[in-house]
Amino acid sequence: MARLMLEIPEEVVDVLRVPEGEALARMRLELALRLYEKELLSFGKARELAHMDFWTFSELLAREGILRHYDVKELADDQATLERLG
Repeated sequence: MARLMLEIPEEVVDVLRVPEGEALARMRLELALRLYEKELLSFGKARELAHMDFWTFSELLAREGILRHYDVKELADDQATLERLG
């Protein structure tokens, strides 16, 4: 598995406006949101990066005013799932 390590200068971490000890989680969250917003990550991968479940990440997107990207393939997948369950 490929792994990407991001090094953030201490001077930047020191001036983050987040409670002490929350910097890593907040950076992961912000990165996940922006990469999803710019369509660089899928919903599933963005929520995985943010360490959130489906509903929590969905609610966060709504609070941040980020529209959910939902394409034709996802619609077809959802319809197939509903037909299988129905």
